Amino acid sequence: MPPNFYYDQEDFLRESSVGKSWSWTALRPEGVAGVAVGNPMNLLMVIAVYGTIAKALGVPMSFPGPRAAYDALYQITDTRILASAVDWAGETAACRGEIYNITNGDYFRWSRVWPRLAEFFDVPVGEPFPMLLQKMMADKAEWWNRLVEKHNLRDYPYEQIVSWKFGDMIFKTTFDNITSTIKARKHGFHDCIDSEEMYIEMLTELREQRYIP
Repeated sequence: MPPNFYYDQEDFLRESSVGKSWSWTALRPEGVAGVAVGNPMNLLMVIAVYGTIAKALGVPMSFPGPRAAYDALYQITDTRILASAVDWAGETAACRGEIYNITNGDYFRWSRVWPRLAEFFDVPVGEPFPMLLQKMMADKAEWWNRLVEKHNLRDYPYEQIVSWKFGDMIFKTTFDNITSTIKARKHGFHDCIDSEEMYIEMLTELREQRYIP
């Protein structure tokens, strides 16, 4: 339901670029994931901190949403894919004044990916257990601080390293989330990555850089 800042911005750029030497391109990602701290819309950090604390508490890494969300199709955008798309759009004349969906190029169900995430953290996989992460994880700062000290992790405040509100939004989505990247591919952008492999690769990097133990 309007107003929507993104559409207002797009309309402004579209109108302002008429007759000008510059143009614009809109890139529309979904559920961006990347090795970064302090971004309130980074799903990777939600998974990383949630799995780390589940391990510390000795509890299963239950999917924190309903069964319908666990089984629905989802997609995500690797920050490296998005950055590559920005370079491509800025250097490609055919992208002037165009709009592109930018995702990893595949779809997955959490029910297929979640067990592998739990395996990464060496914890059992629990059945979907709907919960509000904002409420359930609100009192875990002390646990996080202990982990930071014990494993000599990078010392980021608990409230800055993850946004549980964003996790609640994503993990409560019960419908299939599907957009097409065909237009971008037809115009010359072909970067893609297997999303399941992306999660493991990025979680491994977080561990190697001492963001998580």
